Amino acid sequence: MIKRFTTTIFAIGFCFTALAQEAVDMAAVQKIRKEGLENSKVMDLAFQMTDVAGPRLSNSPGLKRAQEWAMKQFNEWGLKNVQLEAWGTFGKGWQVDKYYAATTTPYYRPIIASPKAWTPGTNGVIKSEIVLIKADSLPQMDQYKGKLAGKIVMFDNSSIRMLENSYKADVKRYTEEELDKMAKAQAPTPGAQAPARAANPAMAAMMKMRAARMEMTKRIQEEKAGLILTYARGSYGTFFTSNGASYALDAPAVSPELEVSSEDFLRILRLLRAGQKVEMEAEIKTSFYDQDPKGYNVIAEIPGTDKKLKDEVVMLGGHYDSWHAGTGATDNAAGSAVMMEAMRILKTIGFKPKRTIRIALWSSEEQGLHGSRGYVAKHFGDPKTMQLTADQKKVTAYYNLDNGTGAIRGIYAQGNAGVAPIFQEWLKPFNDIEAKTVTIGNTGGTDHLAFHAVGIPGFQFIQDPMDYDTRTHHSNMDTYDRLVAQDLQRSATIVAAFVYHTSERAAPMPRVELPKPNPAGR
Repeated sequence: MIKRFTTTIFAIGFCFTALAQEAVDMAAVQKIRKEGLENSKVMDLAFQMTDVAGPRLSNSPGLKRAQEWAMKQFNEWGLKNVQLEAWGTFGKGWQVDKYYAATTTPYYRPIIASPKAWTPGTNGVIKSEIVLIKADSLPQMDQYKGKLAGKIVMFDNSSIRMLENSYKADVKRYTEEELDKMAKAQAPTPGAQAPARAANPAMAAMMKMRAARMEMTKRIQEEKAGLILTYARGSYGTFFTSNGASYALDAPAVSPELEVSSEDFLRILRLLRAGQKVEMEAEIKTSFYDQDPKGYNVIAEIPGTDKKLKDEVVMLGGHYDSWHAGTGATDNAAGSAVMMEAMRILKTIGFKPKRTIRIALWSSEEQGLHGSRGYVAKHFGDPKTMQLTADQKKVTAYYNLDNGTGAIRGIYAQGNAGVAPIFQEWLKPFNDIEAKTVTIGNTGGTDHLAFHAVGIPGFQFIQDPMDYDTRTHHSNMDTYDRLVAQDLQRSATIVAAFVYHTSERAAPMPRVELPKPNPAGR
């Protein structure tokens, strides 16, 4: 996901049991549970997305391999209208073909790092003494003029912080107290204005420093430095990637850049600060792909069978793209595999839905929810103007999963009080596997927002945090080994049941008031 965040959690200001009880088809639930919990294929699906396809950066060969496999799998399951649908123009694809880096003086040691996305290679092996740039502003860069061509360089400035040990567990599950707090809060006052954000001097200083760093990096590029070493967030051998160069077709050229693990970066920095000579060698090969700049989503359906309801749609999905330092397991092969498995479960038990069930595996979520937003704009409406299509009314709900491998513990109602008692009933058959919490609160940062922005009920499930924020989100440790099989099996089973009941309801899911036009398109 782009960036995981949760807004202030509000609660439902009424008692669920006071409303008419929502119907639950327990016979269907038992079939779904048996298939999902006893005959699961979710880990096989995740294996294909991660170990077999590899990293799935937007428009990369890895993403295209994964998309082709998913379509093949959907067709083998007997799903209909399977297609790779363009949502608009993305830009260049990119991948790492080769990476090697090590210090050679004062001793040999390989470096844990990764090329930054959309940066070029070194055009062969580069060997250089590392030049330490001590500068916090552009004028301070003048002392390095004419001295950086072909050199490996790194910054030393006031923003660099030494590492501290952590005494908290990496992996976390929600406690009953935390879930109870989510479930009990107050509903937001309709039309209430959010308080004005107070001035944040620290944030202003950080933005100023970031702008200065961009100018200094541009100067390094003008000096034709051979390789830039960047201090990556993280510790204990884990590093978290960040946005690299632009993927736009007309993006200006940049220097090769490595995002270096904090331990290796700080080791080199301490040596250089002490006046020790540090030499390094590296070879980086990267490839750009610009022959087809369009972005694509994978779409497939189980067609509806009811004469009156078959044109209505229940959607489910997750983003399929990932970052490149790992294989995108928890972000978001986990969500994609769960949603595919939910479709497999429903197909395997012979379900003939009243409404059409449509799955979407989105691309380019990491660069700004581009796949889902492009799809919504194409089919349902434009949030900038709120000019909506006829099909907007036909989508009764969209369900999303994109918070890692953690098991589903409940669902965010996204401010939709009408769905809350419905979801509470649908979760009851899964209380025994610790899924029971409904909160009216919002969560953001992923693809359900594209639907919510045009008035379609869009929902993200509450998931145990696990080690998503501490270890795997956008990191080199985001691999198959971080997936928890039982959690994914349970999640797929719950999603399948939610989709089943949404399809079979006599009425569409309740909606909130249409959003106002948003010029930002969010």
